[in-house]
Amino acid sequence: MSFDATYDACVLHPAGLRDFLVRLAMTGLFRAHWSQDILDEMISSILARRPDLDEAQLSRTRELMCDAVPDSVTTGYEDLIEGLNLPDPNDRHVLAAAIRSGSQVIVTENIDDFPLHTLETYNIEAQTADVFVLHLIDLSPTTVSNVIQAQAAALTNPPMSISDVLDRLARSGLPRSVAALKEN
Repeated sequence: MSFDATYDACVLHPAGLRDFLVRLAMTGLFRAHWSQDILDEMISSILARRPDLDEAQLSRTRELMCDAVPDSVTTGYEDLIEGLNLPDPNDRHVLAAAIRSGSQVIVTENIDDFPLHTLETYNIEAQTADVFVLHLIDLSPTTVSNVIQAQAAALTNPPMSISDVLDRLARSGLPRSVAALKEN
């Protein structure tokens, strides 16, 4: 039983959270989607917060994300944007991409920007990253734990323990998910 989820740019800002969400997408528990517009927004936002990074580094991150999750890039949604009504018109491209990809979930920290009454029309639900990961833990706690272990093992500069990775994810917006993982 698999489902589709579109990641909003805001959940792709913190590097550790982005790495975790991409690694989760690689497990097959669900199919992750994003668009070039979402990735552009991610890069712009990161550059605004981290002027020490350059666009070439982040373009490489974009490329690695797309390579790691085949068929993740949603296209052909642009014609839907104009007909969508959201509190923040700048978020219409995210909903359009979710509709076009057949996503049941938009993973976002901006829940208020995706009102339930609008999303129900498309059988889509907005969830914070924390709620989304909690659902994945319910589906397969072993898979999510294995992702944490793999992420910790891959981090060598500086090295991070599983506990370090969990602490970083808790600070990046996953406090309830981390608590659930520590219970398992």
